[in-house]
Amino acid sequence: MCVSVCVCVWGGGDYSCTVSLRNPEVIPSRVFTGRRFQTHGQLISLPPAMISHPVIWAFRSSARCWRHRAVLKVSLRASVVGGRRWYSSPNRVGVTGMEEILARVVAPLPTYETRDKSPPPPESNSLDFMHFYKSLEKEDRLGFLTKLSQDFGVDHRSASELAGKLLDTQLRDLATILQVEDRLRYCLTPRYKQLLNHISRVEGGVKFLVDLRADVLEIISSKASESPHIKDLNGTLKSLLSEWFSVGLLRLERITWQSPCEILQKISQYEAVHPVRNWTDLRRRVGPYRRCYAFTHAAMPGEPLVVLHVALTEDISDNIQSIVREFATVDTEEDVNKINAAIFYSISSTQAGLQGVELGNYLIKRVVRELQGEFPHMAQFSSLSPIPGFSSWLQGLLSQSRKEGRGSELLSEQEWKEVEQATDSSPGTPAVDALRKLVGTSEWLRSERLCRVLEPVLMRLCAWYLYGEKRRGYALNPVANFHLQNGATMWRLNWRADTSPRGAANSCGIMVNYRYFLSETSKNSSLYLQSKAVAASEQVLGLVSQFQKNSKL
Repeated sequence: MCVSVCVCVWGGGDYSCTVSLRNPEVIPSRVFTGRRFQTHGQLISLPPAMISHPVIWAFRSSARCWRHRAVLKVSLRASVVGGRRWYSSPNRVGVTGMEEILARVVAPLPTYETRDKSPPPPESNSLDFMHFYKSLEKEDRLGFLTKLSQDFGVDHRSASELAGKLLDTQLRDLATILQVEDRLRYCLTPRYKQLLNHISRVEGGVKFLVDLRADVLEIISSKASESPHIKDLNGTLKSLLSEWFSVGLLRLERITWQSPCEILQKISQYEAVHPVRNWTDLRRRVGPYRRCYAFTHAAMPGEPLVVLHVALTEDISDNIQSIVREFATVDTEEDVNKINAAIFYSISSTQAGLQGVELGNYLIKRVVRELQGEFPHMAQFSSLSPIPGFSSWLQGLLSQSRKEGRGSELLSEQEWKEVEQATDSSPGTPAVDALRKLVGTSEWLRSERLCRVLEPVLMRLCAWYLYGEKRRGYALNPVANFHLQNGATMWRLNWRADTSPRGAANSCGIMVNYRYFLSETSKNSSLYLQSKAVAASEQVLGLVSQFQKNSKL
């Protein structure tokens, strides 16, 4: 779709707009219900009441930029408006500006005796901190968070003194020991934690803190800072968010075509596993024989936190094409007799700042209960999961084997001969290079001969990658680790299950079912978390055995 916009902003903040639309069929009919527009590129005029909210928000944002451009300055400047300090957007912020705002908004930690009697700071402190942080450039945010975590963290001297005092009281009565422990526990509270708690109570504060932690995680993952104080700030934020987003405070919502347009748009944007092609595609994914659920939180209205897409099928699906490419019409009536299985084919976390906060596993459990209530006869619950990382792991394995001269150990002698014939390559290193090049593209999926040659090889290598490759004793593959922690069984590997370019690039077109046997999930989860034992089917174990027999690694 192509949209051309002309906005006129008047002195009082009123505005009118002219919109040029092309390819309007991708716009949901709801947005233009009752509105007249032409479809051949002509300009049309719509009053504000007839424009969808996202467009209006874009207009207002643009209008604010134009209206205030004249007053924005290069350097940091604070002005007092109605008793509040407002900060313009600086190009770079000096240390002095950061110190001034932090010294003013981060209150000292009350004494242990007055911890429950101290009045809360004014709400303006939280708002000023939020506005100031949002105005910073990316480089300045790193310096600001470093200063916040380092200069306004734990009072280490007081903590050390109390720790020494605790050791001295070990021969005293229990009440005295417990009181000193409580004092020490309180002293170990970072000073900035109070500010974070107060920010969570203002409008938009929780969302701000979620985004703040996303920035902290990016700093840590990019190694922009090795500061232990930044890591401690991340731990504090994660602990607070885990409390605020506990499962009892989350609301399960079913997303349908009647859901607000803004929610549907976010569901489409957040879909990370199988991208939504257009509005018709999205309508089908929330239509007959499909379910879409999301967790939401009262502090972040209209913002899905984690989204689960479910297909209702007769049997456990073995390919994604039958789910995202082949649909019944959107007006089809569901036949309950054709619904025997629930296939979880996509789960997406939408907030980077909630990484490590358990949401997805609870969502699956809640959805299972919801579906059992709707379809009491349903007994089959399974994922149809991608295998991100398999192709890159395989490329690394082939490269390492080639470098060490052990390429022949990956495949049997007969399999190497078939690869050499199929790729017209010489034995040894040329054959390894040909195989590497082959699996790096999706071209081979179009050749029945190559598919036949590569199926036994790639299937057992993939089984080993999922079952045998570990990180700290747990499954290396993050999707496998997620479902195994939930108590699922690694049930079935599916050949040519995702023939899209993305599926070929990520996992050579292979997908896997993680089956949820409800009577076994608790036991499987405990065994995996405590003993690192992977529950797997005979098919998977058979493929692993073939790998161990044919690959001399």
